[in-house]
Amino acid sequence: MAPLTSVCVYCGSGFGGDPAFADAARRLGTALARAGVKLVYGGGNVGLMGTVASATLDAGGYVTGIIPDFLKSRERMLDAVQETVVVSDMHTRKRLMFDRADAFVALPGGIGTLEELVEQLTWAQLGQHRKPILLLSVNGFWDPLITLIDHMRGHGFIREGLDLNYLVGEDPDRVLDTLREVLARTEPAPMADELIEKRF
Repeated sequence: MAPLTSVCVYCGSGFGGDPAFADAARRLGTALARAGVKLVYGGGNVGLMGTVASATLDAGGYVTGIIPDFLKSRERMLDAVQETVVVSDMHTRKRLMFDRADAFVALPGGIGTLEELVEQLTWAQLGQHRKPILLLSVNGFWDPLITLIDHMRGHGFIREGLDLNYLVGEDPDRVLDTLREVLARTEPAPMADELIEKRF
């Protein structure tokens, strides 16, 4: 069984229009800390990013923030985190976030969150990693993306043998158990039919 020691959380630098988004971020951060799982995130102190990181810290957890130099003032780094890594560009940031994480969770967010999520889906599709990817679809936030993926599949752009491996959930309190279950039964690697749109 591969251990779950760290999770990379992608999420918005804003709060969005639904209070449930911030609540989910707080609950996820608290769960990470209580389970002794490190948080890897984008380093900011604003929006859902700041919420998940602060909740992890408040519950006694360990946080690594990775932020490019040009975003330090815009996203206001969270000084209380145990480790902050300042990098030169977005590409380096994303690569380090990947290297530091055993799994990925996407909370609601904007185009940057979507871009980070889709990159991990693409890397997995091309066989570059086997780490679990979970869409935390709070109040159905990610449903339009799932519909778009089905649309692409229906038109033959996501072909058999190159499907996307991801999990979908709505309950932040079940995220870590779900990731552990996947890691436990996917040694050494997950099969596509085990992960595609597994909902909880």
